[in-house]
Amino acid sequence: MSLEIRIAASTDAEAACNVLRRSIRECCELDHKNDPAILDAWLGNKTPQMVANWFSSPTNFSLVAVSEGVVVGVALLTGAGKLALCYLLPEARGQGAGKALLARMEEQACSWGVKALQLHSTATGKDFFAQRGYTDAGMVRSPYGVETVFYWKQLDEDTTCPNAPKRKRFCNCNSD
Repeated sequence: MSLEIRIAASTDAEAACNVLRRSIRECCELDHKNDPAILDAWLGNKTPQMVANWFSSPTNFSLVAVSEGVVVGVALLTGAGKLALCYLLPEARGQGAGKALLARMEEQACSWGVKALQLHSTATGKDFFAQRGYTDAGMVRSPYGVETVFYWKQLDEDTTCPNAPKRKRFCNCNSD
């Protein structure tokens, strides 16, 4: 699979919306249990127009994963250091797109000076994030009625953020 990770454009909104909706419906059954009320609530804001708005927000950083000309993944990072989206088409799982999106999001967070990333994971995604160094901080109920795992990850300057500008340490001590 040839894979390109690039900044999402408003023209990607419809394809990215398809990724979100299919991933939630087809990959997150452990979470929604095919409950129509939960699905309606979860999918309610997953429209092309809303996704385009998310992509165009100056406080968000959005990426798409593209394989063979098809958008197969989408991720969104807020300026506050929250990974708000990280979804793949069902057929794209296990092929490296999720890892690539997450790595690029961590790089972006580092470039913004974010010290730790946080996210709410589905039951489906929790092993993925745990395997990439995210710490399980407990369960949190989502607004759409799903129990999620609150994860966070300290962004280490030396390993996670090797290309981030190094900050000078300030010491107000007397070295006599």
